[in-house]
Amino acid sequence: MTESTASNAQAHASHERWLLTVICEAVLEVRLLDELQVLGAPGWTVSDARGRGSRGVRSAGWDNDGNVRIEVVCSRAMAKLLSEHIQQKYYADYAMICYLSAVEVLRPEKF
Repeated sequence: MTESTASNAQAHASHERWLLTVICEAVLEVRLLDELQVLGAPGWTVSDARGRGSRGVRSAGWDNDGNVRIEVVCSRAMAKLLSEHIQQKYYADYAMICYLSAVEVLRPEKF
């Protein structure tokens, strides 16, 4: 393997991180994002979400009646910290689910 090929292979190597996905009432979006930042999340993606669950059908949209999906790619320790905080603070009173998935990233320095 040449030096160039080795560098290229290393640049494209995957690295394990964790994806924390939170689907919750849109009314929580600003509050949750503020808390994610304070707790040290490296960044997040927010999108609208719709579906049906134990609390009925939820519409899509960016109003307070809809749901949002918040995704954070981070270390396992950070994902556990964030998910535990969310569960303890919000699960009892809001329509919300939270799950963790192992993911492979190509640019680990971003997470």
